[in-house]
Amino acid sequence: MLTLIVFLPLVGAAVCALLPKNNLQWPRWVAAAFSAVDLALVVWLALHFVPGGGRQFAESFAWVPSAQINYSMSVDGLSLPLLFLSALLTFLAVIASWKIDKKPAFYFSMMLLLQVGMNGVFLAMDFVLFYVFWELVLVPMYFLIAQWGGPRREYAAMKFFLYTLFGSVFMLVGIVTLFLNTGTFDMVVLTTRWSTLLPAGLQWWLFLLFFLGFAVKVPIWPLHTWLPDAHVEAPTAASALLAGVLLKMGVYGFLRVSLPMLPNAFHQWQWFLAVLAMISIVYGAAVAFAQTDIKKLVAYSSVSHMGFAMLGIASGTAIGIGGAMAVSFSHGLIAGMLFLMVGQVYDRAHTREISQLSGLAGQMPMIAGLLAFASIASMGLPGLSGFIGEFMSLLGAWQSPDLAHWIVFAASMGVLLGAAYMLWMMQRVVLGQPSYIIADCPDASLREVLVVAPLVVMIVAIGLDWDLLLRYADPFARLLAKTLGA
Repeated sequence: MLTLIVFLPLVGAAVCALLPKNNLQWPRWVAAAFSAVDLALVVWLALHFVPGGGRQFAESFAWVPSAQINYSMSVDGLSLPLLFLSALLTFLAVIASWKIDKKPAFYFSMMLLLQVGMNGVFLAMDFVLFYVFWELVLVPMYFLIAQWGGPRREYAAMKFFLYTLFGSVFMLVGIVTLFLNTGTFDMVVLTTRWSTLLPAGLQWWLFLLFFLGFAVKVPIWPLHTWLPDAHVEAPTAASALLAGVLLKMGVYGFLRVSLPMLPNAFHQWQWFLAVLAMISIVYGAAVAFAQTDIKKLVAYSSVSHMGFAMLGIASGTAIGIGGAMAVSFSHGLIAGMLFLMVGQVYDRAHTREISQLSGLAGQMPMIAGLLAFASIASMGLPGLSGFIGEFMSLLGAWQSPDLAHWIVFAASMGVLLGAAYMLWMMQRVVLGQPSYIIADCPDASLREVLVVAPLVVMIVAIGLDWDLLLRYADPFARLLAKTLGA
């Protein structure tokens, strides 16, 4: 089942690539069909998954026996929500890209190839397989930005590729070092048997190598500078996937590799992680306040929100780790919706300048309402999914015996700043008299409403019933906290 979920989009990508280049309709229908079936398979997997049952649906066989490399996959409470996020957002991104008419076969094949890499990262349990999928993600995202992006797309695509490759090289060195000292690439074995046996000095250096690989992807300040450029220049659907899924790969790496495999080093790096998380929260929110481009504002808000996930990780407590997982999932829903809504505004007004956009509610009430909803959800108000993760991350950091309370106080400023810049944006864009730029713009079509409707439902449902998400995250968080000695 897991192999089918990972590689079914690859079949779709191949079919799209082989379709006649002058056919505009077939690639989008093929991509929609394959991504819909993949989403249905993930839903079936979630319905048959037993929360708290550890790794399930395991598949394993020797891939390169002479090098002790195995094809090994399984799913647990950490990977299942992110796998679902990948499948859902890819399907919605395909539907949101329905009007793409520039090289549609190439575009949709890259979209499906991206899903192969994302699915694979969340399911691989062998380090070599994990690294292959990790690197695979770079290629389709590079082409999506470089081919269908904005005026500075080539610069943004190159910066994205080089930054993330920079981190990946250090991660590769860490994987090789880990293998040379343990003799295995098996991530399950390394978690259960070697987590406390590796010398403390070696763990410190390994933590640094993996930190550079994962921190770039999150991204953590000051390794975040590729993100605003990539978001601003990327096409709408690629921005939604970048914020919704790709950033979560960094958090996933910390929770899958750095903490469970290198627990002693984690305590040496704990303060460093917490301080960087706090700076990311406050810095991202403050810089978002200064943006005049609405898409760049959402991009910097992602730096701030992912800082909350890192603060939860740095706490080392079960509730903080659960909060980090909740922030990751919820931010995927909310940021994905925000980028889709910004894309709908840009498609009509052909500008993202906040000063030129006003009065959306008067001219496009449906788009204005959905944009306002996503903005309010991004503030982390109770009753919506954004609240859960930030609340748990702050609470976990407060309860951590290893972190000072002033870090939590400082990080809390990010909540206030987040509400301030979102309200400021809504006041300028949603309210007031409609500007001349949007004077004749139509409201959202039925297709555009249906694209974001599942995200609205999930943001509300999880906000009202936390257990929908925490039933999967909590057992993993408790087990990891126990490994860390919390």
